[in-house]
Amino acid sequence: MKILTMGVEEEFVLVDRRTRAPVNRAPEVIRRAGAGLDEQVQAEFYNAQIEICTRATASRSDLGAELSWLRARVAAAARELRCMPVACGTPVLPPEEPLTVTDSERYRLMAGRYASLVTRDDGVARDDGLVCGCHVHVGTLDRERALALAQHMRPWLPVLQALAGNSPYAGRHDTGYHSWRAVEHARWPTVGPTPVLDEAQYLAHVARLVGDGILLDNRMVYWHARPSEHVPTLEIRIADANADLDTVVLLAILVRGLAATLLTRVDGGGPAPRTPMPVLLRAHRLAAVQGLTGIGLDPADGRERPATDLLDSLIDLARPGLDAAGDTDWAREQWRRIRAVGGGAARQRAVFRRYGHLNAVVDALAASTARV
Repeated sequence: MKILTMGVEEEFVLVDRRTRAPVNRAPEVIRRAGAGLDEQVQAEFYNAQIEICTRATASRSDLGAELSWLRARVAAAARELRCMPVACGTPVLPPEEPLTVTDSERYRLMAGRYASLVTRDDGVARDDGLVCGCHVHVGTLDRERALALAQHMRPWLPVLQALAGNSPYAGRHDTGYHSWRAVEHARWPTVGPTPVLDEAQYLAHVARLVGDGILLDNRMVYWHARPSEHVPTLEIRIADANADLDTVVLLAILVRGLAATLLTRVDGGGPAPRTPMPVLLRAHRLAAVQGLTGIGLDPADGRERPATDLLDSLIDLARPGLDAAGDTDWAREQWRRIRAVGGGAARQRAVFRRYGHLNAVVDALAASTARV
């Protein structure tokens, strides 16, 4: 079995070291942290966000080391500007200053086209518009194979979403969700399960979306699994940003292991599961609300099952791809750890119960994000 490469894009919110609220300091942090890194440290939509991008690798240990190094670079630069990066799907505390949009032509166009998603009626940026995700790329895949693989993977993506839920708080409130980011992000066009399309249908469909003005360009296709338009990969976009680095690496190798296993079915001409869209949407809703603590829907028959049992099943299914890369034992070890201590959302709530205030939650997230 061919070992696929993988890469990770992580988005962080920058918060002030004193107030713990989001601050618009990304441009200077990027200038200080990104020198000589060939765009591995990048701007995101808001000036209170920053993104790091790893290079493609086939090695789990190399991926973890590069993520750790990039996080340390960003944390060091942020420290000089009295702020810190926090890996969390939504900001725990609201900003104390109006959020500003990154000054680039594309982001200005997006802010104008989708003003209702970005600004309130008074013209001030919406506090609930800032979300941070973690995207995993697997390759090398041309568009045709990436689309076919997406059809095979999409019933399992809610299970991975449940693993990565890390946004229970937003704007100083407990949302009741494990991933409130999933709710906020879904306000943007096309966010959701990948439609069943071959390559010709995909090109025609996206061209219509752009031509009708629904999307600004083909880079705004925000499906949960999409062919990348700038690198030859399938990009999986269902995860919250997670402060715990081992959770991020686990997510990446599970995506890669599942992709490698299912790619044998793609290349063998096997049909993709025809999971009804209402079932997929409910599965993603359950993952967002309950995370690993509740139920999910079995990808095979749509029946309700404990989310933890579904993650066990996913690891079993991905076993051939995990074995080929030497990742199986490490994946099972990390999954045992997460089952014992809880996912990201559960850990945030545990910190709040222990200390009784949300500043402690932000501090715990920031410390974990920068830990090397």
